Amino acid sequence: MTVPTQFFADQAWLGEATLAADVLISVDGGRVTDIEVGAEVPSDALVLTGLTMPGIANAHSHAFHRALRGRTHAAKGSFWTWREEMYNIANRLTPDTYFTLATATFREMISAGYTAVGEFHYLHHQPSGEPYDNPNAMSEAVLAAATESGIRITLLDVLYLHGGLDAGEHQPLAPNQLRFGSSNVDAWVTRVSGHSFAANQQLGVAAHSVRAVNAEAIAELANYAQDIPRHIHLSEQMGENQQTLDAYSKTPTQVLGDAGFLGVNTTAVHATHLTPSDRTLIGESKTTSCFCPTTERDLADGVGPSMDLTAAGSPLCFGSDSHAIIDPFEEMRGLEMNERLVSGRRGNHSGQQLAVFASSHGYQSLGWTGGSIGVGQLADFLTIDTGSVRIANGACSLDQVIFGATSADVRTVIVGGVVVSDHAPTTGQAAAEILTPLLSDLLS
Repeated sequence: MTVPTQFFADQAWLGEATLAADVLISVDGGRVTDIEVGAEVPSDALVLTGLTMPGIANAHSHAFHRALRGRTHAAKGSFWTWREEMYNIANRLTPDTYFTLATATFREMISAGYTAVGEFHYLHHQPSGEPYDNPNAMSEAVLAAATESGIRITLLDVLYLHGGLDAGEHQPLAPNQLRFGSSNVDAWVTRVSGHSFAANQQLGVAAHSVRAVNAEAIAELANYAQDIPRHIHLSEQMGENQQTLDAYSKTPTQVLGDAGFLGVNTTAVHATHLTPSDRTLIGESKTTSCFCPTTERDLADGVGPSMDLTAAGSPLCFGSDSHAIIDPFEEMRGLEMNERLVSGRRGNHSGQQLAVFASSHGYQSLGWTGGSIGVGQLADFLTIDTGSVRIANGACSLDQVIFGATSADVRTVIVGGVVVSDHAPTTGQAAAEILTPLLSDLLS
């Protein structure tokens, strides 16, 4: 990894509709200190050939789900049947194998152009539910994997108390959920207080869902995490909505609103099956909505109301969630393509809007000052090969990149001013070399 102090981009997206040319970006201490447009190329600058854009945040990740790629997609069933396969792989992992798997997954993210990740982490204990001698052994494996790969991370430590909602009551954890659980909020806080973080790492928190955390505990968590990122799976399934109505006579969103969990620091993941009043609550509270189009279509979850949520005032961002695909461009255009299918209209979200969702809104969701190329912002950015056959069409535009590029077109990835990948396909190949023997052994 190299640490230049100046980057020269022949084209850069600085948040304007028109791309800027010959942009000199100066960096110190991991942040942008100066930007000059129409500059000459300094002899000691790293030249970024192509289109340079702000770093992209993967705001919702379950790193261990990467092991399921290609193994569950053809199976008949639903989210609920897929979940059983997910439990099976979750209970085979150790801190060592999780480190290896997460390292490969994060390297794949880097190669795809992601510069930050929100890891929604709930593999806390041994499969029996007993804590490791080091209670945070699994989360430390994830953090070490982020350091190894070079990605910025917000560790979203998940509170998980119940096995679900049934017959109007929260159920005890099932045997295959024991390693996720905490006995109560205080026990969870005690473990979380033992975290330590390296550079480019910070803490966020999450309630797994209204199914897995009761309303009183959600209120406690909201009080604990007033000033840091807090996330939750919300209304991913219609069954979840019905179960919550049976238990609380409220929608999951209404439960969160009454518990004080909604707000500018909160991200609702999926937000798929919402009532009109739910959308209003989310928008008026400025809660962010995180859409995961490649996972939501793979699991047959449904299409969330992205236009209604943005109109209501909710910032949108993206996650690759189960990592059925790791490609931020596929997530971005997937949101628009899904909206076209359900609305019968084209041009709902522009390329520029989708890029803002992926960059600045994603960074906001994860609690980082970044996601744009500007003075004082984190020096996280990536460069796209505009000579790619997928993009080539005369003069390059942001729309061409967002609607035409794939992760294969990413060339240089920079996190905190450090070049973490100077030829992204090579980084992706390194991830494949790690994954192949691990998955062969883990899933045999």
